[in-house]
Parts: sequence; structure tokens; C-alpha cells
Amino acid sequence: MRDSIVIIPTYNERENIEKIIRKVFSLPKEFNVLIVEDNSPDGTAVIVKSLMKEFPDRLFIEERKGKLGLGTAYIHGFKWAVAHQYDYVFEMDADFSHNPDDLIRLYEACAQKGADVAIGSRYSNGVNVVNWPMGRVLMSYYASMYVRIVTRLKIRDTTAGFMCYSRKVLETIEMERIHFIGYAFQIEMKFTAVKHGFKVVEVPIIFTDRTEGQSKMSKGIFKEAILGVLMLKIRSWFRKYKQMS
Repeated sequence: MRDSIVIIPTYNERENIEKIIRKVFSLPKEFNVLIVEDNSPDGTAVIVKSLMKEFPDRLFIEERKGKLGLGTAYIHGFKWAVAHQYDYVFEMDADFSHNPDDLIRLYEACAQKGADVAIGSRYSNGVNVVNWPMGRVLMSYYASMYVRIVTRLKIRDTTAGFMCYSRKVLETIEMERIHFIGYAFQIEMKFTAVKHGFKVVEVPIIFTDRTEGQSKMSKGIFKEAILGVLMLKIRSWFRKYKQMS
């Protein structure tokens, strides 16, 4: 049943992209894949297009003119997925830091257990991160704690980027009102879904840092999230959210 699509943003992922696509297509549950490609100079798009001949009607690519930010890549993908009537829309990295096998658990949380949003959570059951230096683990963990304090969200992994959204969530959230384009985008999407009254659950995962390709993470990304969450909270005081449940 082709009700699910996995959105994978890419920039210089030639080492990983074919392997991650083949892994997703090998799963017992059928998922389609949409690559949102930001004009990678390493030829990522060429690899994807060659695979599209092997997987017609399952693999798609949307090419953009440059590196325009993670949030805008996902919003582009969300709009495409909604227009194509997918019921469940997933976010996932290309680098195997998110285990594709866990897509099935995220799907089940929404399709079978009634969640509107399912989060692949590193922190819902302790700290489940592999191959990160301790400083980075602490920075990520305490950033999520800070977000919970400011926003009053009960989500433990507020910056997670491994997600399943039901279509009604993406149809309800006004994408033009999502302000952030970096990792603060992940916080803003979760916060907005909760404010609309959607049921958001965390599914414990083990996060494994990439072994191939170059990480896009930086201290600046966390700084954006820390400052952005204050702006997010302040704006929410002046906004009305349609309650869905």
C-alpha cells in the first residue's frame, strides 16, 4: 500500500544516497522516497536519477538551485507529498544516523496506534546516541531540556529530525508561518503541532552518527535553536491555533 513517503534532503551525499535508498526499498512495508536535492556539486543528483530508472513510481527527486536550508527543503517536500495525497510523510537523514528499519515503528505509531506525529526520539528512554563525542551529546541533550523549559513541551527530543507526520497535520500547519530554516525548524514544527492539539508521541530509537560523508552539524546550529526558541515562544502569545482535538 503506497500511503507513505520518506523525504530525504541531500547536499553532497554521494557516499550514502544509493545505499539509503536501497535500504528503504528493501523494507517489508512499502515506502516511496522523495529526494530534495540542493544542487550538490558531488553528483548526488546523478546517482538518484540513475536509480529512478530502476525504481519508477517509487523514487522521486525535486532539485533546487542551491543550499537553501533544511527547513525549506522539508517544507518543499511536505507540499509535494500533500499534493500527491500521501497519508504519512517521513523526515529522515541520508547518512544512516537514522536507522531505516525504524520507519516501520514510526508508521505503526501513527497508522495503527492513533498518533498524529511520531518522533524518533534519542532521549525518551535515557540517552541513545552512538559515536558522538560527549560534548556534543551534552550540548544536544541540554538544548532539548532548555526547549522544554521555555516552551513547556513534554517532548524529550525536541530537536529530533526523524519524524512521521500524518497528512492532516501538514495540511493544518500553515507552512508560510514556519519561520526557521535550520535545526530550529524541527522545534517549531513540533511546537506548532502540539499547539494545534495534535497527538505527538516519541518512539525510542538509537541514533548513530554518520560514518561516511561530512556532518552538517555545527555549534551555530544549536545557537540558532537556543535563540530561536525564545522568539517562537513570544510569537505564540500573539497567535491563535486552530484546535484539532
